[in-house]
Amino acid sequence: MTTEALRLYYYPGVCSLAPHIALREAGATFELARVDLRTRKTEAGEDFAAVNPKGYVPALRLPDGEVLTETAVLLQYVADTWPEAGLAPLHGGLERVRFDERLIFIATELHKGFAPFTIMPNAGDEAKRWASQRLTARVELLARDLGERPFFHGDAFTVLDAYAFFALRVYPKLFAAELPANLAAFQARVAARPAVVAAFAAEGLKA
Repeated sequence: MTTEALRLYYYPGVCSLAPHIALREAGATFELARVDLRTRKTEAGEDFAAVNPKGYVPALRLPDGEVLTETAVLLQYVADTWPEAGLAPLHGGLERVRFDERLIFIATELHKGFAPFTIMPNAGDEAKRWASQRLTARVELLARDLGERPFFHGDAFTVLDAYAFFALRVYPKLFAAELPANLAAFQARVAARPAVVAAFAAEGLKA
């Protein structure tokens, strides 16, 4: 075991924002390492390819030197490492299974659905039309799932909300589309949380 600090590798405003928010909500002590996604170097000159051979953020280096990747996994790690923060149901019952089901839905059906408009080279018009229709349907599903609740799992903020907040922040920017009213209210509610305000400030983002 080393005394190395918990370190989140991030780029401003992308999916690493979700675990960044979660770490602040958990009250974790950590440091940020901004990654230049073109050069694959951190601001301190560290070779990010040696940290995460996948080449993308987020990555979380643990105090023992282990590195975790994938947004949903980092969110689950934060929730389970700081259970007192109440950022996810405890393992061992259907409630947690349903919670993880929602988390993976955002990861695979919404977040990764942005690829034709963000990272996929030479995506054709037909592919973009199909992806756009699919994403719109997924956002409508989220709106129905949220309903009148303040957060996706009920009355308390969880890591599920951190991930949804990131994805729903990207969606209107890609399509110049308005979110359903309950999702827009959700976004405003989350954006006002102190941990989110602090994460935005640390990443140099505008609300």
